[in-house]
Amino acid sequence: MIEFLNPTELPRAREAGALVAGILQTLKSRSVVGTNLRDIDRWAQAMIIEAGAQSCYVDYEPSFGRGPFGHYICTSVNDAVLHGRPFDYPLADGDLLTLDLAVSQGGVVADSAISFIVGDSNPPESVALISATERALSAGIAAAGPGARIGDISHAIGSVLSEAGYQINTEFGGHGVGSTMHQDPHIPNKGRPGRGYRLRPGLLLALEPWVMADTAKLVTDADGWTLRSVTGCRTAHSEHTIAITDDGAEILTLPKQA
Repeated sequence: MIEFLNPTELPRAREAGALVAGILQTLKSRSVVGTNLRDIDRWAQAMIIEAGAQSCYVDYEPSFGRGPFGHYICTSVNDAVLHGRPFDYPLADGDLLTLDLAVSQGGVVADSAISFIVGDSNPPESVALISATERALSAGIAAAGPGARIGDISHAIGSVLSEAGYQINTEFGGHGVGSTMHQDPHIPNKGRPGRGYRLRPGLLLALEPWVMADTAKLVTDADGWTLRSVTGCRTAHSEHTIAITDDGAEILTLPKQA
């Protein structure tokens, strides 16, 4: 299913995006050495409820997960890259943490993810991983606009990740959003320009480049949800929801500048 917003509905999408961006930035500021992943989940729950919004995760039960997700945010640490279920784990200095949040507000979903290093350490490998996903995300957004094709976005993302020396997994990638979290079209993190679905105004897309340091293969954790690098290497993931407009791509989940 592919949905389109009319211009009068775009303000609701902006509100949902601003909410997700604000929650993620608050959680990032609270995620210090010793913070438990379960506390992050509780904080996310409280902020979603306070805003009068709805979690897209807590009752989510797709074919690739085992039962309902049961939590309000994905917390992926170090070798975990996607769908990390919060568990009893206190963050340590130097941990690479990814927070991925999708929320529905006013009938519109916004989805975003950020990766960052906890504490004062800055392991070079982790810094490089995060930088590559952020640069790839920017490239994908720049390639999106009315008349462009999905392959243009995928090619832009994949070019950055490949040039940085990373292998690319295409099992999971970006996707359409709207009244629900996961919609068509699928947006793999590599592709051929000029191919695929043609973009038009009103389309909402979640772009999400993610990489693992030395592999493209995933393994599913015993929790039935968390996806980890098969080698145990570190990983990173960056994501924004964008709206295709007559003028190009508008980032809906961009944090407000302090």
